[in-house]
Amino acid sequence: MGGTVMMKNIFIPLISGIIFGIGLVIAGMTNPAKVMGFLNIFGNWDPSLMFVMGGAILVSMPAFLLIGKKMSAPLFNKEEGFSQQLKKNIDSPLIIGSSMFGVGWALVGFCPGPAISALTQVDGNVFIFFIAMSIGMLIKKIY
Repeated sequence: MGGTVMMKNIFIPLISGIIFGIGLVIAGMTNPAKVMGFLNIFGNWDPSLMFVMGGAILVSMPAFLLIGKKMSAPLFNKEEGFSQQLKKNIDSPLIIGSSMFGVGWALVGFCPGPAISALTQVDGNVFIFFIAMSIGMLIKKIY
């Protein structure tokens, strides 16, 4: 495997994923109790994750707007270009899938990114959730 291909296909995604995972841990997104406290708006609500989301929006929105106008493709993936969701309509699979995601997130306190990051904590509950999530993803891919 050539150096450029290895950098493009392995090194840059790996470093990006590590930075993302560290950010999730620092923000508390890998702590299910913190996430459920944020989602519990009628109980003992913990608004601190709102600041995490606000900070992420403040950092990423200008970048997305600038990139959308100035670049036609990512620096290290000119062949494929940017991956964009072209589907615009709201249909039943979207409603069902997003509802399942939200209910699962509220019940367990994990969504896919933080669940993967939390695997480093070597907690049996995280592994059980990760296995169940992976099975759900496989079922979705098959059907």
